[in-house]
Amino acid sequence: MGEPQKYSLTKNQKLVYDVLLNHRAPLSAYAILDLLRDQGLRAPQQIYRALEKLTDTGQVHKLESLNTFVACAQPNCCHHQLLGFIICNQCGAVNEFSENEVEAKLSDLARGLGFKPQATTIEIKGLCADCANA
Repeated sequence: MGEPQKYSLTKNQKLVYDVLLNHRAPLSAYAILDLLRDQGLRAPQQIYRALEKLTDTGQVHKLESLNTFVACAQPNCCHHQLLGFIICNQCGAVNEFSENEVEAKLSDLARGLGFKPQATTIEIKGLCADCANA
């Protein structure tokens, strides 16, 4: 499947990553566990360990507001401080974006307040084009 070549994944990490790659909507750790029970994964801790490594390496992102996970749209280039997600409230589709101009403006704003940003995540919720036009 589409495993990033930059990182060597364990069997469990690869299974979790592949599940996220093959789902349009984000998944909770327990939903991932349910999908991988037949593959030998039985404990939530196995999923959480895999997700921790995958998020640390930028291959997977956590959607904080939903407590779910999604595969990175560009797994070998997540070097931006700002990550953005457009989330459809109806169908659950997620689109990832990174906007350099927005990142620069937010960084300037934070620095102007004496704050040193380390990461910024923007989650925009609404209706995707398909659901809005349905």
